[in-house]
Amino acid sequence: MPTGPDSRGPVPILALDVPRLAEAFRWLDRLGPRVDWVKVGLQLFAAEGPAAVRALRRAGYRVFLDLKLFDIPNTVAGAVAAAAAWEVELLTVHALGGPAMLRAAQQAASTPLRLLAVTALTSWGEEHWATLWGGSPAMTLSAWTQRAAAWAAAEGLHGVVAPAAELAGLRAAYPGLAVLVPALRPVGGPTHDQARPATPAEVRDADYIVLGRAVTAAADPVAAWDELVRACRA
Repeated sequence: MPTGPDSRGPVPILALDVPRLAEAFRWLDRLGPRVDWVKVGLQLFAAEGPAAVRALRRAGYRVFLDLKLFDIPNTVAGAVAAAAAWEVELLTVHALGGPAMLRAAQQAASTPLRLLAVTALTSWGEEHWATLWGGSPAMTLSAWTQRAAAWAAAEGLHGVVAPAAELAGLRAAYPGLAVLVPALRPVGGPTHDQARPATPAEVRDADYIVLGRAVTAAADPVAAWDELVRACRA
């Protein structure tokens, strides 16, 4: 598992944001051996449950389970322990749960499972952040990202999930944390519902990147994957 970007650049993860496992495997067949890591998010997990994770592991894929766990510490710890039994390697918990929840999650994790704390969703812009706080946020979105990363580091988590705009600041303040950047888009490509998408040039210092609609909605998904990965490692 990487603890920092390797000589090839960030590890690409294919987002299997589809309603059924059969469709996920159709995408994997289409993209072939270029895909090693896959993301199982809320949509696929709600439809297929742990069976999706087990099937992907049996097929040899490394699994990033993106559930953004957020509950009382005991409940989250139980969910983390369950995920570890499925041979998941990366799992998200939400930093909004606070230090006690993050601590309980980390104590429940076992090898090879590593935890990533979600700092802020990439669909959140400053306007949305202000709305969450009733129009008067106690801190900026960037300041919150730094606080969340501080909690993750203090509680021994593997890393954080953060928008590309926060990557440089996180690297400077917390060099030991892995950083996963979602919402990768080609320059000039559609941003969909992302307020803070990432471009390849912005993620070259990340540990992991997630490729979703930039690939699956492209006219030529294979070419889109190859070009985005190449650009991230240029």
